[in-house]
Amino acid sequence: MTHYKIGDVVLVGFVFSEQTGKKQRPAAVISCESYNKSRQEIIIAGITSNIHRKLKGEIHIRHWKEANLLYPSVISGVIQTIKREMVVRRFGELHPDDLKNYQQTVSREILGLG
Repeated sequence: MTHYKIGDVVLVGFVFSEQTGKKQRPAAVISCESYNKSRQEIIIAGITSNIHRKLKGEIHIRHWKEANLLYPSVISGVIQTIKREMVVRRFGELHPDDLKNYQQTVSREILGLG
């Protein structure tokens, strides 16, 4: 069984919201390692290369090349809990600055914690 840690960049098979199909997309693991080890699920945030919009709760990934992403990308404010088996593979890791920026954005803009 593969264990994931916060900041891992993974490839996930996402089902379309209309339930008409599935496409593999990158995502960032945002749940901590102890949570991930103790459950069959992980919590992720989608990653998109649509950098021309800026929706609430999103951040631009400054170090996208270091995360092994193909294009400049954004971490989405859409957070999902998925089964670990939905992960196709791990292929990178967010730079600590990008992870910290996203955590602060989630806390402030999505959860309203400060």
